[in-house]
Amino acid sequence: MKVVEIHSEAESKIKYVEREMPIPGNREVLIKWHATTLNFHDFLVANGSIPVTPGRIPMSDGAGEIVKLGSSIHEWKVGDRVMSLFFPDWQDKLPTKETIKNITGETTDGCMCEYSVVSANAITKIPDTYSYAEAACLPTAGLTAWNGLKELHNIAPGETVLLQGTGGVSTFALNLCRSAAMDIYMTSSSPTKATKLLDLGCEAVLNYKEDEKWGKSIFKLTEGGVDYVLDVGGGSTMVQSIESSKMNGKIISIGILSNGRKGSITWPKIFFKFINITGLAVGNKAMQNRMIAYCDKYGVKPIIDKSFGFEELESAFEYQMGGKQFGKIVLEW
Repeated sequence: MKVVEIHSEAESKIKYVEREMPIPGNREVLIKWHATTLNFHDFLVANGSIPVTPGRIPMSDGAGEIVKLGSSIHEWKVGDRVMSLFFPDWQDKLPTKETIKNITGETTDGCMCEYSVVSANAITKIPDTYSYAEAACLPTAGLTAWNGLKELHNIAPGETVLLQGTGGVSTFALNLCRSAAMDIYMTSSSPTKATKLLDLGCEAVLNYKEDEKWGKSIFKLTEGGVDYVLDVGGGSTMVQSIESSKMNGKIISIGILSNGRKGSITWPKIFFKFINITGLAVGNKAMQNRMIAYCDKYGVKPIIDKSFGFEELESAFEYQMGGKQFGKIVLEW
């Protein structure tokens, strides 16, 4: 079977190899993967920024079908359509060091292969009407947006939200917020993307390159700030996220895009606006199942920008780093 391996210390870090077909143990299933999607985390693994064991199979997201069962499996059947978990050991409740120790595609093998054996507990079903490509958008980006907006908080009709950029998390959050009849504000440096966002129902789109104080502009535009901010940039966006927030507003910090690993903020703004800032990383299996049920009920789907083939991973990452995508980048096979 075809497999992609990562060799962090090598000059050519991505290698395409052949391996023997794995055999599932008693509590494992053999999955034939059909699709994966790109996340910034996957790029950091692939380029060696996050070192991994030589030969690690990358990619956290995966959607496929069960083709063989271990002898003790009763909850799944051959032919079931399933998808991966970002944290395969985090089943429910609050995270612990142990439950988030394993990360699919980093500390344990990921989904960039034709077949793999995984624990029966490390997968969920996919939404009934989803294709494999659509389902592969959910385990990382989709669940991150879901956790921040529906688990940590419970967005409601008429509330306001600021979403940043047009990557996988923000565009899935857009459709999630549309299903909840919220007033949605977004940022983008592309006039073409801004037009698309307005066509999808956004109240307004701020160009963060033309307006460096876009947070204050959102605050004025909404006459007092937004209820929620899904902050994807960390140090590169948090100052403006705080500016855009209303009194008693809520900021969900979920990323460090645009060199956002470090940054400085004006602390009194947080105190005197009584802002609640929470950081989170993706979510657990129980959350993923609740998200799936919601998607089935309300027809929420991700936005897919472009699809590549199995042996085009390098090209897909190159496209990702160009920043032109509107939604998720998919690999299908």
